[in-house]
Amino acid sequence: MKKIFFYSVVCVANIMFAQNTNTSAEKSFNSLWYVRAAKQFQAQVQRGDDSQEALQKVGDAYYFNTDMKNAVKWYGQLFGNYEQVLEPTYIFRYIHALKGVGNYGMAKLLTERYEKVLKEAEYDISTLASNKDELEKLLNMEPQFYVSNLSINTKLADFGTAYYKNQVIFASSRDTMNLHTRIYKWNEQPYLNLFSADTISSGLDLKNVTAFSKTINSKYHEAIVAFTPDGNTMYFTRNNYTDKELKRDNEGTNHLKLYKSKLVDSTWNTPIELPFNDENYSAGQPALSPDGKKLYFVSDMPGSIGATDIFVVDILDEDSYSNPKNLGPTINTNGREMFPYATEGKLYFSSDGHLGLGGLDVFESDQNETFSRPRNLGKPLNGKLDDFAYIVNEETQQGYFSSNREGGKGDDDIYSFQRIEVPCKQSVMGNIINQESKRPLANSIVTIEDSSGDLLAETMSDSFGEYHFNIELPCAQTFLIKASKEGFESSDRQFATTTESNYSNEVTLNLNKLNPLIVREGSVLKIKIGMIYFDFDKHNIRYDASIELNKIVFLMKEYPNMIIKIESHTDSRGNDAYNESLSDRRAKATRDYIILNGIVAHRIESAIGYGEKQLVNECDNNSECSNERHNVNRRSEFIILQLE
Repeated sequence: MKKIFFYSVVCVANIMFAQNTNTSAEKSFNSLWYVRAAKQFQAQVQRGDDSQEALQKVGDAYYFNTDMKNAVKWYGQLFGNYEQVLEPTYIFRYIHALKGVGNYGMAKLLTERYEKVLKEAEYDISTLASNKDELEKLLNMEPQFYVSNLSINTKLADFGTAYYKNQVIFASSRDTMNLHTRIYKWNEQPYLNLFSADTISSGLDLKNVTAFSKTINSKYHEAIVAFTPDGNTMYFTRNNYTDKELKRDNEGTNHLKLYKSKLVDSTWNTPIELPFNDENYSAGQPALSPDGKKLYFVSDMPGSIGATDIFVVDILDEDSYSNPKNLGPTINTNGREMFPYATEGKLYFSSDGHLGLGGLDVFESDQNETFSRPRNLGKPLNGKLDDFAYIVNEETQQGYFSSNREGGKGDDDIYSFQRIEVPCKQSVMGNIINQESKRPLANSIVTIEDSSGDLLAETMSDSFGEYHFNIELPCAQTFLIKASKEGFESSDRQFATTTESNYSNEVTLNLNKLNPLIVREGSVLKIKIGMIYFDFDKHNIRYDASIELNKIVFLMKEYPNMIIKIESHTDSRGNDAYNESLSDRRAKATRDYIILNGIVAHRIESAIGYGEKQLVNECDNNSECSNERHNVNRRSEFIILQLE
């Protein structure tokens, strides 16, 4: 019924076909009588008319009336016959209908198959079924709600709650003795009116349902109301009509308008239109900020991104408002954004354009200077069909929402909920890229550390350069990702998790290829040059040694943040003390040469001779070794302590 109340009158101009309307089925469809139209077009198809137009209309008639089982059936036949010529709109609707019956696998397959087409039509495919398994994560979210169907629901439509003093105001198509019953032919139910119900102190159920106000309720639709903090002014939605009849635009569409009424002597006075209403588009579903200074509403006015968008105006004084402002692409999509509800620091709304479980889902966005990426509130609040009109007391985390889910009492039902606190957890994944070639780097070692430097996990990038950690990260904390690979400089990147539970962080690291002189020995980086030769019992730098040491100088200029230490070693032949003293003089002579050639002293942390203390083979004082084996121990080592 919520589609009837907004989507029907908003979007009908976009879904009608340019054709004659002589047949009874076409007249029913174009008059928005979708229950009748579905039966008539289905009979037409069964008589042999399997044209694209007929299949689209029978699918649409069921889709617009939220009969997703039959919508999938007829959209499926439409795809089977006319897949190559269908507009992206029908791909979008078919995917949502599939999700509406729980066929998430096929929905994801179609999304991936039509990725290019949907993107060209400016649909964000991540809102349908992500290639990175976002849908699976959503399906596996830990539940954070207890929900319960209210006793006041009827077999007809009941939805769209609002807090008012110690009551809850809602819309319903139930009949009462006080209201003249008129049937709305879209779904063959009575028109909507506003009702009030008393809250129950012992729980969230409601009681004592009565018609809200004779001044407000009319012979056409009224629904979705918002009250100012003092309770003396109300905003609500109503059909655009005069005392005699519904008013229509040039295409025959009756739009919705926003109205305001004030409480005078305990009676709501005659409603007045808001100034940004128009005969050619709809505006409805009002919501007020907690301070009563901003009015949010839903419209398809010029400047809309999708079928219906959420807008906001500043309430300047008694009857003056700023120009409507679209909330922008973070909130609004190519689909439908509806039923806003604002609390301190939060905006709740329903959408079928963001990643969801089917139909309309309820989303939450943090509101500061900007809006955060909307978060789907998951099961059991959201399900395969439409879930919408969420309102909440943030202190108690209790509230109400509406849904046409299976197991209810009628069309749309009102449900209460208690939100429970679930530990906020996130994941992290990403890519390792060769900075020079921009190609993925496979078999890179990737680690993650917490803010204390403790190692949390280690993994390797796959053949596509992708990595992921199979750990859950707490929200609102800082972590460090490090990546390394043989022949490349190590790289690290700090990131912070947000406050959004189940969010997947993506952290990409680019690795620079190392200069060939830099090699890794175990966990240590070293500079490898030719042998440094000294004259017997000397420590001065010879010409042939300077050629090799110049390579060190050039390399340290290439890496201006490089810090090294120098170690000089001898073999075991000769006196131990003499060897240590000689190697130390040679190490310091090497250091002095590098400094003399333009490298500042602090970039060489130390230059120490170890003599024969650190042999690399067994050729000690007690062993007989050839000259070649002894010479292996005669070496100078340049160990990299810092590269970047």
